This record gives sequence, C-alpha cells and structure tokens, in this order.
Amino acid sequence: MDTDTRQTGSATGHEMLSESAGMWLIYLARHHQFAAFRTFYRATVKTFGDHGQFSYRYDPRNQKRFAVNATLDDLRIIKALNLYDALTHTTRYRQAAANHFATLKAGALKGGKVYDYYNPQSRQTAKTSSLAYIDFKTLGFYERGSTSGRKAYQEQLKVVRGGYLGNVFPLYASSFNWSQLTYSDRALNTSEALEVLLHLAEIGKLKTASQSWLQQQVKDKKLYNGYTTAGSVSDSGQSAANYALAAMIFATVNDRPNYRRAMALVWQDQVTSHVAIQGGIGNAQSGQSYSFNNLTALNAADY
Repeated sequence: MDTDTRQTGSATGHEMLSESAGMWLIYLARHHQFAAFRTFYRATVKTFGDHGQFSYRYDPRNQKRFAVNATLDDLRIIKALNLYDALTHTTRYRQAAANHFATLKAGALKGGKVYDYYNPQSRQTAKTSSLAYIDFKTLGFYERGSTSGRKAYQEQLKVVRGGYLGNVFPLYASSFNWSQLTYSDRALNTSEALEVLLHLAEIGKLKTASQSWLQQQVKDKKLYNGYTTAGSVSDSGQSAANYALAAMIFATVNDRPNYRRAMALVWQDQVTSHVAIQGGIGNAQSGQSYSFNNLTALNAADY
C-alpha cells in the first residue's frame, strides 16, 4: 500500500530499500533462478547504485535516491553475488563483489570499523556501528587473507562481544559510538538484536544463554518487537520476520525442533483468504504487507 506522505527517517509505502534487494538476490540464487538473479542485480545497481555502494532507499515517486548507504545492506548484496558464483561454479560476479567491498573499505569500513553508513557526497561516515551490521561471515571472506584484515576482524568481534548485556538478558546493545567509546542504552529493535545473534551463530560464537533465551521466547510465543537493555518489553507487537530470524538462528546451530516451532509461528501470519495478498505475509483486512516480513520468511524457509 502506498502512502500519501513520506517520512524523513524511515521508508514508507512504495519506497524501495536496498535491504529488500539484497534479500531477494539471496533468494533467487538459492533457488537457482540465475537468469532472474542477473536481471535483478542489474536493476539493483541501476536503482540503488551510488559511487560503488548502494543507497539504502529510493523513492520512485520523485526518483529520489537517498544520500547514504546502510552497510549491512551492501554486505548482503556482496554476499548474494558470492553465493551466485558458488552455486554456478563461475567467477561471473567475483570482481563486482570485490569492487563493492573495496568501496566499503574506503568509506563505511574505513580503518576496519563497520560504520553504519558512508555519505559519498559529503565524504562523512556515521559515528556509530550498529552491532547488527557486523556480518562476520561476509567480512571474514575478504578480511581473512591479510594480516590487517584479520586484525580488523578481531576488533569487530571485540566490539560485538563488548556489547553483551549479561546472562540475565543475553542480548547485545544496539550500537557502539566511536567518538564517545560507549554502547547505546536505547531500547533494542528485536530484528536487529536477532541479526547480531545470527551473525554470531554463523561463526560458532552464539552464547548458550542467548540460545536458551530465544528458545524460551519462541516456546512461549512471546518474542516481542522491542526490549529495553534491562530486558523489559518496550514494544509488545510481534512480527513474522522475528520468528523467521529465530528460525534461521536455530537452523544455523542445528536445532531443528525449535526451527520448526519458529517457522510454524511465521506461517500463522500467512494470508489464506482470497484477497490481493493471498499467500503473502500481511494483514488481509487492511491489505498491508511489508517486504521485510515476506523476504525474511522466504529465506528462512530455505534453512
């Protein structure tokens, strides 16, 4: 559903996100839809490409491409390109992926830090690193080949580990501020908090306490959309995407029973009535549907 008014801080309506583009590229690669992948990657570059990185957001109404990227979204697109090559046994996108990563190293990954964004026009980086943006698997693919890269990787791991909130509430602070050298105490967005756990799980660093906490929330059907750093609920809504992210984490650590439990909760949000979004994840009455919910559910179903 489109919206009459736009918001400065977040995308609405029919605005497009490089986040969605990366997630769809991963889906196309995994499903061996290689021709569709090539077509969609060209469209992604045309729509979001900006000085070698990707604008995080595009408004087709006024053809506005926003000035900054979102580093996790760039890393996701790079991951998709490497996944295509791995599955096709080709090197078609190896150079494009390496070029995108080199652009990040000159901007959002300057000095080995994973800044939230880089503005190629003002040449300014963010002052913060969202812990959810530190995708160890993708970073390690490029960083493990050099001494400086391995050092950067260890520093990135140190930043995430330093944000651990403790065994009572075993999630991680949302971000680290480089000018103040402090972690944020603002409430956690659960999708971002779970991205942190997924990235840790992918390199075998997920804490047992975090896994147990997540198992309990899924079992109780109480995985809420927001929490304070003390662990109390700040947003009592729930989303299919968060249960899908939980499912990915469980699959990554080979916990199949909880994977199936989480996916069953994802499909509870699938629209079964005969409306325009039938089959999708969304609200049948309002017709409202979010790409993040649908794409996260689709990708989690492949784990």
